[in-house]
Amino acid sequence: MSGRTLAIGDIHGCLPALERLLQTLELEKDDTLVLLGDYVDRGPDTQGVIDRLLFLQEECRLYPILGNHDELILQIVDGETWKEGYWLSFGGQQTLDSYGVSSISDIPSEHLKFLRKCLNFCESEYHFFTHGNYIENKPLEKTPPNVLRWESLKTRMPGPHISKKVAVLGHSAQKETQDVLYTGYLICLDTYCYGNGVLTAFDVHTGEYWQTDKLGKNTVKKRLR
Repeated sequence: MSGRTLAIGDIHGCLPALERLLQTLELEKDDTLVLLGDYVDRGPDTQGVIDRLLFLQEECRLYPILGNHDELILQIVDGETWKEGYWLSFGGQQTLDSYGVSSISDIPSEHLKFLRKCLNFCESEYHFFTHGNYIENKPLEKTPPNVLRWESLKTRMPGPHISKKVAVLGHSAQKETQDVLYTGYLICLDTYCYGNGVLTAFDVHTGEYWQTDKLGKNTVKKRLR
């Protein structure tokens, strides 16, 4: 496959950071961009983020992964209303505020449709991508969804996967370092953008990565070591 293969960590409604990284990356049609999930909640502009992702589908090969926050919205919309109080305290109120609505049922159907099309995981030749975690000795297609979306690396740090591919994950916010976690066989790109961290974009072929703060003001380029 021609073009670059890139991944972006948990966006959480931080539209200025996303826009700045996309400008920096200068995506082309033959580039592949994997989004690691959690587009919604906590940050101020979930609506703007998903609007931007809908347009982004026309600009490159886009593979969006479903995050646990994204899944929670779909579960509530689909009838698990008892989870709504938890969601509101988990960053959901910021999502409602971004749409200017008081009910989750008022989130635009086009945005929910985008979330429903998100993937459990995807793979390239030497890497696989999912939101939360994996089980070392299980193929990804046989891994429970709650592991792929909800299990944190702080709960269980896995070993190398049986596929021998490098794992590229989000979800486990690196609050202390605000930098990429790299073990040699695992890369975590959740660098706590919605808090006092940064949003990270990573080139899987070169090991280069770009980071910007949630306001999209300060951008730096680094390389895995």
